[in-house]
Amino acid sequence: MCPADVPPNPSPDLSDLPDVRTSPPPVVRGEPVELSDGVYVIPDGRVELVPNVGIVVGEHSALVIDTGMGPRNGAYVLEQARRLAGDRHLYLTVTHFHPEHGFGAQAFKGVATIVYNASQRAELHRKGASYVEMFRGLSAAAAAELEGVELVDPDLVYEGAAELDLGGRKAALRAVGPAHTGSDQVIVIDDRVLFGGDLIETRIFPIAPYFPPYDVDVNGPGWIGVLDDLIARDPEIVVPGHGEVADVTLIRDVRDYLDHVYGEVTRLRAAGVSADEAAARIDEEARARWATWERPEWIGFAARAFYAGAQH
Repeated sequence: MCPADVPPNPSPDLSDLPDVRTSPPPVVRGEPVELSDGVYVIPDGRVELVPNVGIVVGEHSALVIDTGMGPRNGAYVLEQARRLAGDRHLYLTVTHFHPEHGFGAQAFKGVATIVYNASQRAELHRKGASYVEMFRGLSAAAAAELEGVELVDPDLVYEGAAELDLGGRKAALRAVGPAHTGSDQVIVIDDRVLFGGDLIETRIFPIAPYFPPYDVDVNGPGWIGVLDDLIARDPEIVVPGHGEVADVTLIRDVRDYLDHVYGEVTRLRAAGVSADEAAARIDEEARARWATWERPEWIGFAARAFYAGAQH
């Protein structure tokens, strides 16, 4: 469990966040779908607060990527991993520390080797308890899934990059934050399949967790730079944090949106426009330009985050 002497930060105002109170319960459901030889995803079904969960099976080991939120989801993901992997050694990693991606890890403690990058562990210690409280406030269903949650430390910690040999299948873990969070991680399987976490979403406005002074680590230029690098690597299959599996075109789409927001913020700030007015203008234009995307509430968060970042 994370150290007890790490005090939680005050929770941010939730009034501007997407309203998920009437959404289906945030429960990982369904069976894994094979994307490539030995590489599976449990699709999110476009359910709020449910991630795409990866399971990668090699000859002697298997890797689970993300857990869902809370002990019940973690136990379900572990059950599906065991069904596919049998008695192979299990690894668990998460794309970033946010609750719906990593707060089911307690189900894996003692039965899998948990691997995080050093920044992930540090960010979990700083913010984990506060994010539990914030997510409990999103809906009664979210609070129910977080009942009994425990935040667990990794067994292995790496700096920069790490590689897991699963037996005939290679998983490359790379720390790429700050971007969406201060400690994002991407996982690439056999140079073909990319698990990008919330750096990438399908037809959902990218989530910018900008909650000053509680959490201001989202980094616009860093995020765009990460996506440029991922585009250059040209993965065949792209698994976003939320939404349908796609190809590298998805990364380009998200990158173009973020670059638009950053460019407009830079232009409007130089013209003396306030952060709130810039956010309002960008929100109106982005809703029209990306009209098929869901959760436009995140547009303003991204605009304000990038505006604040441009001041430094």
